[in-house]
Amino acid sequence: KVVGRTMNPRRFHSITSGALTYLNPMNSAAFDELIDLLDLPPGARVLDIACGKAEPLLRIASRYQISGVGVDISADFVAAARMAAQERLPEGSSLEFLEMDGAAFSAPAGSFDLAICLGASWVFKGHRGTLRRLAELVKPGGQVLVGEPYWMQEPTPEYQAASGEVREAYGTHAENAAAGAEEGLTLLYTVVSSQSDWDRYEGRRWLAAERFARAHPDDPDLPALLDRARRGRDAYLRWGRDCLGWAIYLFTKA
Repeated sequence: KVVGRTMNPRRFHSITSGALTYLNPMNSAAFDELIDLLDLPPGARVLDIACGKAEPLLRIASRYQISGVGVDISADFVAAARMAAQERLPEGSSLEFLEMDGAAFSAPAGSFDLAICLGASWVFKGHRGTLRRLAELVKPGGQVLVGEPYWMQEPTPEYQAASGEVREAYGTHAENAAAGAEEGLTLLYTVVSSQSDWDRYEGRRWLAAERFARAHPDDPDLPALLDRARRGRDAYLRWGRDCLGWAIYLFTKA
């Protein structure tokens, strides 16, 4: 029995994301450039599934006059998103945050100008399912923005065993982009995270775990937390850093 697998995964993610602004290996400058490229009309409606602490949605709302909905299953993240919206957005800004499973979110087809899911394609059982569902939710001419890992090279059996990642979970960068066309979408733009972006993302997660351990030495989840964080660190440094990439893909719906 592996100790690290007994910890509630939501609590693990909440703790290890404490030092992160984005909950993915995104570069702030590159993402702000991407926001400018969205060219959203006044009054646009935006949906962010698995929004986390809602940094992408907040930045979009700061740039454009939109109404938005952020959905996340984590009570901690939803609370953080609501607090950040109150602190950073002008009074009267129209953002709503729902604590729920993104797969259960329902809205009429074509309800949104932009639908987002960054790094949480598991909600819709993979990249293709995510593209299909978000495409249903945007109107013709609307946009779909997704973030997804991709294989830079074939993962070794050792890396798959150590990390829990499986080859079938992701495509290559080209395959991720092509999946949009196969779902009736047109690729507009893509940006790839650098190795420094990955190192910062992974490193801040290890940092958060170790600092939590020092601050809460009697926490019952501590052995599981450190076991999982350290195994993830070692797998990343030994194999994942050279094997797994991450990219954001922007599509439009005809």
